[in-house]
Amino acid sequence: MYLGIDVGTSSVKAVLVDGNERILGSASEALDVTRPHPGWSEQEPEAWVRACERTLDALTAAHRTEMAAVEGIGLSGQMHGATLLDGQDRPLRPAILWNDGRSEAECHILEERCPRLRDIAGNIAMPGFTAPKLLWLAKHEPDTFAKVRKVLLPKDYLRLFLTGEHVSDMSDAAGTLWLDVAKRAWSDELLAATGLTREHMPRLVEGSQASGRLRPELARRWGMARPPVVAGGGGDNAASAVGIGAVRPGSAFVSLGTSGVLFVSNARFSPNTAGAVHAFCHAVPGLWHQMGVILSAAASMEWFSALLGIPAPELTAELGARVSGPSPVKFLPYLSGERTPHNDASARGAFVGLAHGQGRAALTQAVMEGVAFAFADCLRVLSEAGTEVARASAVGGGSRSQLWLKILASVLNRPLDLHAEGDFGGAFGAARLGRLAATGEDPLALAVPPPVAQVVEPDAALVPQYAQAYERWRELYGLASLHSAAPGATRG
Repeated sequence: MYLGIDVGTSSVKAVLVDGNERILGSASEALDVTRPHPGWSEQEPEAWVRACERTLDALTAAHRTEMAAVEGIGLSGQMHGATLLDGQDRPLRPAILWNDGRSEAECHILEERCPRLRDIAGNIAMPGFTAPKLLWLAKHEPDTFAKVRKVLLPKDYLRLFLTGEHVSDMSDAAGTLWLDVAKRAWSDELLAATGLTREHMPRLVEGSQASGRLRPELARRWGMARPPVVAGGGGDNAASAVGIGAVRPGSAFVSLGTSGVLFVSNARFSPNTAGAVHAFCHAVPGLWHQMGVILSAAASMEWFSALLGIPAPELTAELGARVSGPSPVKFLPYLSGERTPHNDASARGAFVGLAHGQGRAALTQAVMEGVAFAFADCLRVLSEAGTEVARASAVGGGSRSQLWLKILASVLNRPLDLHAEGDFGGAFGAARLGRLAATGEDPLALAVPPPVAQVVEPDAALVPQYAQAYERWRELYGLASLHSAAPGATRG
């Protein structure tokens, strides 16, 4: 038996998985996010611990016999969050999360202090990353900064509770801007730029390697016969890739969730900072991955649905099973700025091309197409980084819309695989990593894709029409940017 625990932004989720990879049980506990000022996003680290305790207590109550047989535990988690500890491992303040934007000015300072940052870290300095948050802390909360002895990521603070060990994995550490991503090691140069040393960092392991064992008192609490091994685990997207089987080089998934991700596994470190591609270590040894990230994917449809007061399924149903061509209206989905390829926090959404006679359906279609075009931007800059994507698995809430998937497949001109019903997200991927740490199996042999239930092929008649529409859509980005792009950003 194996456990996967995912520390998300809105909840902590745990799944219990048997040797045949069947999910026998799951439990989750909600989390709160506090926003003391506009653009801030914080969470209490102890909330992750309490939520984890409650989820595992619930699984134990429902599956006592199976919990007794747990041999491996894996961890997945929201990336980039700065969890700051004193010399007694006590949190000094609430954790500053991935979607906190207070450190935009510090990003520019960091790149000025370390001109080689992009070469070493493989990424542009963005407010979401961890390192700029520490520069902000040093300036605005110097007394707290002086007390910092360890900086952990969210899932790694939970690991500290579970094992007593300060450890992180390569995929999550790659999102700090302190990792030499090619060498899979902390960079003294990047750490020095934020006034830190390796002493402030956790020990590094691969996601499928052991990081420690569950503390005996916790094993007794949850009825485990002996303390299971706890794997390094992974950042949420890398762990999800392990769960969906996007591990072998070239394998990919597209996540049509609240935000959007186009994830590709790589055999080598392949940055493209000019296109704001994220280049990170994978959660399994010897592999890396790239991501194009868009901030408002399904969130765009949620916004439009709320604006009209009509459920999204009703809106999309008005379009029928197929569209005959691109909408005459264009939608820019930059409702909260954009990462790939623009790295522009100031960009905002827009409808362009409105005219008399156009109804609600034209706008609904425009929203779906605008998000698909944003994914095409991600595909384009991944291609410029030397990565080709032949096909991708489709996951996320938006993937339940057959029409949206058909539009997306036609815009990308790539087939999209839908898998059989099941939970193949971060918690399941974490359970696979826990199993690998316990058994020593080959990650490539275990982390295979689940069965494909359906393949959504591009519509041959729409592909050339969408190719032309995409080029026109790209020209509209200048209308969405409220001011010139931030230093280091591109205009896609």
